[in-house]
Amino acid sequence: MKNKLGKIYIKLYKSFGQQHWWPGDTPFEVAVGAILTQNTNWGNVEKAIANLKNSDRLTPEDIDSMTVEELASQIRPAGYFNVKAKRLKHFIAFLMGQYSGSMKKMKKEKLPAIRENLLSVNGIGPETADSIILYALEKPVFVIDAYTKRVLSRHNILDHGASYDEFQQLFRSELEEDVRLFNEYHALFVRLAKENCRTRPQCVGCPLEGI
Repeated sequence: MKNKLGKIYIKLYKSFGQQHWWPGDTPFEVAVGAILTQNTNWGNVEKAIANLKNSDRLTPEDIDSMTVEELASQIRPAGYFNVKAKRLKHFIAFLMGQYSGSMKKMKKEKLPAIRENLLSVNGIGPETADSIILYALEKPVFVIDAYTKRVLSRHNILDHGASYDEFQQLFRSELEEDVRLFNEYHALFVRLAKENCRTRPQCVGCPLEGI
């Protein structure tokens, strides 16, 4: 990988190593986590998912049978629990209606159709849809989040105000569309943003210093 995005990836991987992201025992758990992680940190999402697991209700069928109020109580640690309960119920209704509750059936569909369908679900935007596609369904789409935008704009690769699609096109044009690469690269951006490229950047010792 000789382009700048490739060089950044190599530097981050050498510094941080493999990230083993996204944590989850099943594709469905990963999808639930992608919805719950909106506007909160992962630690809170883990607590919410643990509640569902401990009550043996982390299945599409069980969540489908719950009221919004019951679900909100279960996912309370994730914050904005009433809003997220509704979003999760919308996703479950979509999964049950379109794919009989099966992530395997969803995975068999082609990426453009899956993405279009996910974006039609109330409460699922591009970042959440792409997280589900990449991490749960293992299809090659790059997830663009605030961390990715922050890192790339600070290194003058693309303006922070560029659209989601413009950032995605950058990765499509410069990197091979590979699930493992996109998975690892996005996770490395998250790691960098938490350790160095914070709101107030810690540039000394940054793996990308001088790039």
